[in-house]
Amino acid sequence: MYHIKAATVNDIPVIQELTEKIWRPTYQSILTPEQIEYMLDMMYSSASLNKQITELGHQFLILLDDSAPIGFAAYGTTDTAGIFKLHKIYLDGSYQGKGVGKFLLQQVADQVKDRGAHTLELDVNRFNKAKYFYEKQGFSVLKEKKTDIGSGYIMDDYVMRKPL
Repeated sequence: MYHIKAATVNDIPVIQELTEKIWRPTYQSILTPEQIEYMLDMMYSSASLNKQITELGHQFLILLDDSAPIGFAAYGTTDTAGIFKLHKIYLDGSYQGKGVGKFLLQQVADQVKDRGAHTLELDVNRFNKAKYFYEKQGFSVLKEKKTDIGSGYIMDDYVMRKPL
């Protein structure tokens, strides 16, 4: 039975454990090992996750299969009223293709709608196969975006949006 838990700073170790299990397999074919390590430290260190939760107002959700954590998502507001951003959504590879990611995404959509959202936005690496999953869930490409994240690394993304 799948259910969602709202995460707090106390859940940072769980988020990090899931990240270790999911992130490298997701990006190993499209990013260098050095960029993966750089981004993991930049986005998933304890200090970074603490800041995302306590200062930036990102709401993290942990997806559980009974009591076992199998994925997570994070979302927050944007500078535009009614548009929320899905910052992260990751699912254990053994659960992909079974409707579980759709369930997690729907939980995010329901929560942001309850907070007044009419649009959900996300960035996805242009070479990430997840783009096709997002398209199946009603997202479409709004634009391309390149972001300098430091140390000579660039995030080459599509910005996608879904009306809610």
